[in-house]
Amino acid sequence: MRLSTRGRYAVMAMVEMADRARCASCSPEPPVSLGEIAGAQGLSLAYLEQLFGRLRRAGLVESARGPGGGYRLARPDVAISVAEIIEAVDEPLSATRCAGEGAGCVAGRKCATHDLWDELGEQIRLFLMGVSLADVVRGQVRGRALPPLLAGMAQGAEPDGGGAEA
Repeated sequence: MRLSTRGRYAVMAMVEMADRARCASCSPEPPVSLGEIAGAQGLSLAYLEQLFGRLRRAGLVESARGPGGGYRLARPDVAISVAEIIEAVDEPLSATRCAGEGAGCVAGRKCATHDLWDELGEQIRLFLMGVSLADVVRGQVRGRALPPLLAGMAQGAEPDGGGAEA
């Protein structure tokens, strides 16, 4: 799966906003201009304007007009997942090349590897749903991706699938 610049830039911009909002004495947090975000992250201002229209419509950011205006997070950073941001800018979280069960992968039929890639896309989406902006800002992302066996053990499952006795 390849994530386009649209999804990556939206996440970068939202992380920049979340990082700037970490002011204990600021309530409500001051708005951040897109020019400040563009400068800090080395992104195109025009491109950010397009992305922030989508983020605003998705309810992830709020705009503040006038002098000193800009954008602020619509919810606390712990309540905004990376997956929500990517989905808000219309970035599909899919590893398949076809669009759903009805579409054909090869010659109008579902290919033999469709379910593999579809499941991979779902695993990526689930992972990104579990990562908040706060996690990224605090550097708490590394080590979250566990092999399926270890993930099951972390949840208390038996390594052999249930502990059947011989």
